[in-house]
Amino acid sequence: MAQPAREQLRLPSPEISMSPAGEQLVKLPTWLWLARGSWHRVSETASVPGVSVTAIARPTKVVWKLGDGSSVTCRGPGTPYDGGSRTEGSADPGRASPDCGHTYRDSSAGQPSGAYSVSATIHWTITWAGAGDSGIFPGMTTTSTAQVRVAESQALNTRQ
Repeated sequence: MAQPAREQLRLPSPEISMSPAGEQLVKLPTWLWLARGSWHRVSETASVPGVSVTAIARPTKVVWKLGDGSSVTCRGPGTPYDGGSRTEGSADPGRASPDCGHTYRDSSAGQPSGAYSVSATIHWTITWAGAGDSGIFPGMTTTSTAQVRVAESQALNTRQ
């Protein structure tokens, strides 16, 4: 009965979010997070008359592959970017994420289609209980990808 309960689990794919919105910038912290709908407990129950078993999947970590050869492991979904701390009415774009982020060192201009291929993989722990017994299944994963452009920002000094 545990296996049918596991097979009924519909685990959400990660919904990738990054900030700054749009293009990322070289040497500027990039915040990484998943939409809250991507990160929650999922359960399913299978039953026959007199016996039921429930399988529960819990997200435990997300592994980000950033396309530039870097990988980041986060123990939660990450913190959505909120505009940063405010000083004199402007957000601080240099503030790093408190729990899940990356700083690109190179532009993606030389990559195929001018973008890095980024993936986020959620690792799930799956337990089951019922019919007077319980256990753990091998973990499962769900993955999503996105194309991310990383640009270099040039500053010009026009002061004469």
